[in-house]
Amino acid sequence: MSDRRGAPRLRPLTTPRAAAVAGIVFAVLFGTSLVLLRVSLPDNPFAPWRGQSRITTALVLAPLAGIAFLWFVGVVRDRLGDLEDRFFATVVLGSGLLFLALFFASSATAGAVLAYSRHIDTDTDPVVSFGREVMLQIGNVYAVRMAAVFMISLATIWWRTGVMPRVMVAVTYLVALALLLVVSLSLWATLAFPTWVLLISTYILVVGPIEAGPETSPGTGPPERR
Repeated sequence: MSDRRGAPRLRPLTTPRAAAVAGIVFAVLFGTSLVLLRVSLPDNPFAPWRGQSRITTALVLAPLAGIAFLWFVGVVRDRLGDLEDRFFATVVLGSGLLFLALFFASSATAGAVLAYSRHIDTDTDPVVSFGREVMLQIGNVYAVRMAAVFMISLATIWWRTGVMPRVMVAVTYLVALALLLVVSLSLWATLAFPTWVLLISTYILVVGPIEAGPETSPGTGPPERR
């Protein structure tokens, strides 16, 4: 579009409401990938992997889930708008990107082990067992704790600004503390994170954008806590 003088008319970018669907997509893809991996990995680390087709499907879904998670991070930051604090925003963005990097590293390790296992004759190769443990350590120890830091930072911002209901804040704190303190190599425990993302994304999609009022208009700062 252009004005009468022929100069282009600039319009500010706005986040579409449907962008909140990205969190739902991430929850579904990430959760499906975790379930496929869990049912394919035996409890015994020295036992052969079952269902290589399921593992391949999980690894195909992993990068798509990562892309959707980036959109989810954008959605939650856009919801804060001018209320966002630089300190907490840095922690949110940093922990979110670290979670994503560790998730990709864990998936890449699983893909490398799967490719290696196709070229060996024995089912109990130590390299396969070692790769499995590396994958679980990266995904279920480090990535999960970065996800917990991401959740705690968001919950603190939501509590201080009031942009989310207190019940959502409380649930976020409880799930984050569980992920942060419970040391477990079970992939089932990791499902708590995509379940939380699904809950938050569904709420944002249903409620819609926040209306700017006297306490939330640009330049006025966050509302005072009572």
